[in-house]
Amino acid sequence: MKFRPLHDRILVKRIQQEGKTSGGLIIPDTVQEKPQDGEVVAVGQGARGEDGERIPLEVRTGDPVLFGKWSGSEVKIDGREFLITIEPDLFGIIEG
Repeated sequence: MKFRPLHDRILVKRIQQEGKTSGGLIIPDTVQEKPQDGEVVAVGQGARGEDGERIPLEVRTGDPVLFGKWSGSEVKIDGREFLITIEPDLFGIIEG
């Protein structure tokens, strides 16, 4: 299924963190915190300003981003979990 976010919404795939400690202990999924970084999968065309002109988004597909712990809404698309959020809920683009 193809999905295209509307307006200023962004579809983000969380980057899964390793479930092991540096000592080799395995951390169960039920105890792990959800990661706060991810990769932008799709972006909307942007919000409309008061003059009706479209304001483009700064993030692009493929950008690694950092977002808040309680940002956005979690959804399942084709059995995979994603986060739908808006650009102001992103803290920034991870560079390097």
